[in-house]
Amino acid sequence: MAPPPPPPPPPPLCIPFISKKKTRRLTYTEGNGTESFNSQRSSIDRLERAGSYSPTATLTSRAEKLTFSTDTESYYDAPRNFNQAREDRPVLKRANTTKEKPTPKAITNNGGGSRKWGYGYGWGIGKKDKEKERDRQMDVQQAREETTLVGSALERKMNDVDSYKGIPDTTERLTALREYMHKDNLDYYVIPSEDAHGSEYVAINDKRREWISGFTGSAGVAVVSKTSAYLVTDSRYWLQAQRQIDRNWLLVAAGSVDGPKDWIEWLVDRASECRIGIDARMLSHEKAVLLNNQLAPKRSKLYYPPQNFVDLIWKDKPSRSREPVFVQPLKFTGMEAGAKIAQLRQWIQSQPPTLPSYTKRDAIAGDKQVCTLLSSLSSIAWLLNLRGDDIPFNPVFHSYLFVSAEQAILFIEPAKVSAEVDDYLASIGVQRQEYNAVWTFLRQKSWGEGRVIICPQTSYAISLMLTSLRYTVLPPIIEEWKAVKNQTEVEGMKAAYIRDGVAYVRWLAWLEYKMSQGYDITEYEAAWRLTEFRRMGKYYMGLAYENISATGKNAALPHYTPHKSDEIMIRRDAPYLNDSGGQYRDGTCDTTRTIHFGRPTAEQCEAFTRVLQGHIAIDSAIFPEGTNGAQLDILARKALWQDGLNYMHGTGHGFGSYLNVHEGPHGFSSQVPLVPGHVITNEPGYYKEDAWGMRIESALFVKRIKTKGEFNGDIWLGFERLTCVPIQTKMIKDSMLSKEERQWLKDHNRRCLEKLEPYLREDKRALKWLRREAERSIGLASPGPGGISIDWD
Repeated sequence: MAPPPPPPPPPPLCIPFISKKKTRRLTYTEGNGTESFNSQRSSIDRLERAGSYSPTATLTSRAEKLTFSTDTESYYDAPRNFNQAREDRPVLKRANTTKEKPTPKAITNNGGGSRKWGYGYGWGIGKKDKEKERDRQMDVQQAREETTLVGSALERKMNDVDSYKGIPDTTERLTALREYMHKDNLDYYVIPSEDAHGSEYVAINDKRREWISGFTGSAGVAVVSKTSAYLVTDSRYWLQAQRQIDRNWLLVAAGSVDGPKDWIEWLVDRASECRIGIDARMLSHEKAVLLNNQLAPKRSKLYYPPQNFVDLIWKDKPSRSREPVFVQPLKFTGMEAGAKIAQLRQWIQSQPPTLPSYTKRDAIAGDKQVCTLLSSLSSIAWLLNLRGDDIPFNPVFHSYLFVSAEQAILFIEPAKVSAEVDDYLASIGVQRQEYNAVWTFLRQKSWGEGRVIICPQTSYAISLMLTSLRYTVLPPIIEEWKAVKNQTEVEGMKAAYIRDGVAYVRWLAWLEYKMSQGYDITEYEAAWRLTEFRRMGKYYMGLAYENISATGKNAALPHYTPHKSDEIMIRRDAPYLNDSGGQYRDGTCDTTRTIHFGRPTAEQCEAFTRVLQGHIAIDSAIFPEGTNGAQLDILARKALWQDGLNYMHGTGHGFGSYLNVHEGPHGFSSQVPLVPGHVITNEPGYYKEDAWGMRIESALFVKRIKTKGEFNGDIWLGFERLTCVPIQTKMIKDSMLSKEERQWLKDHNRRCLEKLEPYLREDKRALKWLRREAERSIGLASPGPGGISIDWD
């Protein structure tokens, strides 16, 4: 929504920042980019597909084919069309977004007036045609210089395919799915979000739940019955899901008051003498055991059809990625892959044998832990110091890794492995086999006697293939090791956050300047520009997740993502929230800032101040060893609770070193104790439904702290901030802050200036903006006589 143009100022007064310019728009003309799949593209309407196969079926004797059809599809090379005709490309331009009478075609400066005096007030009428034409040319030239992307940046934008195509009609899809349910006499069919590796974010060809339901969020489970369809998701996505599902679906709000905790609780409550179908590859071992145990008393049971029903009906399903795998150098990892594998082997050997609880005999060879099978993609990437590009925003690759005392085997598609990577694998003693050969390997028990260690998140299809006498379930040790960053990784994180902070500050300065000049900017355009600033940074590899760029009521959706076609303008009367981060070779970044381009209301200021107080409380916390994140979570919420406010998402999560942006096992919702080397986000927020939202997020790492008392010795821990982006003071009520909180805020913004100033010497606009933010007072000036408000720069 574009605000009306401001009225002319009174002639006797000279009041700063009341512009005479009409609102202008930074956006494109109509045009279509190259229509192709990319890493962000959502599922599209398609039905009828060749079948896929599960080797487990319901563990029947039919398990002869030891590959999945969906895992052996032809690979897809995304086309890159950089030769599109110039006239077909959308071009950034100024466009008048205010309603006014039509002007002559020759006059294109949004009102016919000279730029010298501003637009829309009638000055300049009667100029000679040559002077008008000169003004028009100058206007066009400035638009080109200030508001257009050129070269490769323009190509990237034009070829960006919108990831959302609107709400699909799922009637035909559900009808086709129910036909397969009827053939197998199933009462329910469950479609989880995860892939065969338990990934939170999945490749485009694994977005089965999104395709069947139309819901694009990263978390949620679709459950289809004979007559109804249900989408179960948590509080982060309730509002988004309501907007995206069609009339065929019912939303189940997991975690709501009097609602189910999750989809398992909801399904068990409804089940009675039911047959429930699910692809065993998409279900973790721990969830399968829990679900089976709870269904048994209700005379219900899980069934594992040999083919995934969604794959059967998803016509023209995208093919698997064949992006190459590459080595992550020692200068970024801080530890050789060979040393990591040796450490894993020592751990395997140290595990006690598994004996049945009822036996008194001594352990035999078959009881001993002799090997492990890893299916977590981030764990495999970390252990081998390899990275890939199979899943959007996550530098991982589809694979399995088997490690025993004598051998290590990576199961991966050969097309992804170059000769250089093959040589590297050989140098660290890792053999390579085809991706689907893992099923034959498991069925034949190729390692001989002894048990295979798996983690609770391992696919249940693997458990079924091994049978319970051949595996032992233990906590994921690689996840624990990976979460504790070594000194090299911590230093890399610091450097990455400096570069990401430089990009963020340059973008904030650009955005504020354009908004102050009267431009209307879309959520999508703002997010895109920030990505372009990040792209300039050293070691930049891509985004860490989809940009969250939200204004007004969209900011009340914690995981909202803007779409190219929506053209929703950033509002000046509501907070604007941007949650985004870059992937760099030396670190993964995750930052959120909320800013206001107008004059915030008292309600907005009070809420933002409470959010800030929670943010400061976490950042400043000092705690003894053994303290877990869940015990600290209350610090982030205490100030909000005082005003009866809250947020329904977690306060923070771990993140990787050029790996996944969400990483465990620690977090502010976790019972895992925090230890030095853990990195974690600090992101309290508040969301007023259908109105606005706000969040402040910074990244921290855990380190030892010297205290005055040192009670019980050197056991005290605290946080050091990685994020270097100022926090806007406009929405903060100074009177609500304590002396310590006020000093924290000033110190943070000044620290940002000290850290980033050396990198902004060439960007005078950004440097000026940064210096101003570092020295700016807290809060807004009170309105003067006549209600006139002035915010001085």
